Amino acid sequence: QVQLVESGGGLAQTGGSLRLSCAPSGGSFRSNFVAWFRQAPGKEREFVAGIRWSNGDILYADSVKGRFTISRDKSQNTMSLQMNSLRPEDTARYYCAGATMEYYPVTTYSRRQQYNYWGQGTQVTVSS
Repeated sequence: QVQLVESGGGLAQTGGSLRLSCAPSGGSFRSNFVAWFRQAPGKEREFVAGIRWSNGDILYADSVKGRFTISRDKSQNTMSLQMNSLRPEDTARYYCAGATMEYYPVTTYSRRQQYNYWGQGTQVTVSS
């Protein structure tokens, strides 16, 4: 079992930036695809962004395109989400997730049932 650990959440103002990071504790991601999901109170957990570990294929939710950037560092075994131009509606708990299966097209990874590993989440709050 892979344990994923998120860091970097916090409080930001509208228009501000935060950077989230995710790393597996004690080993590798053991995942073909790693992603960020988020869940606001009373809402479903939704896909935010993801990246294929092998070749860097990237998928973004429409709501974050042009504002968020996902990346992975193979040498450090970490994955990050740079969040710019934050909005109050970005307020949520952000979860790192890993999927072990290889799927094509990359849009398949927008579904949370494709993921095998989840972190505990980190809170992001954007004030207006």
